Amino acid sequence: MNEPETIRDLLRSNTIAVIGMTDKPEKPSCYVPAFLRSIGHRVIPVNPSIEFALGEKAYASLAELPEKPDLVNVFRLPKFIPAIVDEMIELQLSALWVQQGIVHAEAAAKAEAHGIRVVMDRCLMTEFRRAGPGR
Repeated sequence: MNEPETIRDLLRSNTIAVIGMTDKPEKPSCYVPAFLRSIGHRVIPVNPSIEFALGEKAYASLAELPEKPDLVNVFRLPKFIPAIVDEMIELQLSALWVQQGIVHAEAAAKAEAHGIRVVMDRCLMTEFRRAGPGR
């Protein structure tokens, strides 16, 4: 978890499903995905409480997505991470990024045991800025 090469590789993801994304521009769960989109990534909102975010249709779950994301980025409380990992295992998704301040070590270990690459307790936007152009 949080290995430098894993972080570098996941920064190259094209399609990013954002669990917990919101339509409220002042929240990190909106402005971080907006940043990702501004640098060329496809962002897919996953939140059953909204219909759209950043002009994109929102989906209630990963299972409802119209395409398989390269990366699942999570803005949810730690207690929700195990269920997200279980859904990722079921759908055979390969990469999980859990935002800064959110940690669930057991879920991370389970994900990694099932071949999912994990970055946890890191801000995706901060890591992109740190990596700079060309990543």
